[in-house]
Amino acid sequence: MSAGWRIGVDPRRCVGSGSCAGIAPAHFTLIDGLATPLTELVEPADEVIDAADVCPVEAITVRDSAGERVAPGA
Repeated sequence: MSAGWRIGVDPRRCVGSGSCAGIAPAHFTLIDGLATPLTELVEPADEVIDAADVCPVEAITVRDSAGERVAPGA
């Protein structure tokens, strides 16, 4: 796996809506009511972008291998 993207979740912003886990269950889960990536490094995938874009508080960030923000709203 080339692991082109890094997923981050800011636990201070996360409100536990679960939308990320619903959209991208292969990438996110809820632990103690907060979104948690299943792995920090992932292959690029549309559902990861979608999960970041639908987060109601923009707690999820997706960055490429150069550190540039891919989502949300990049």
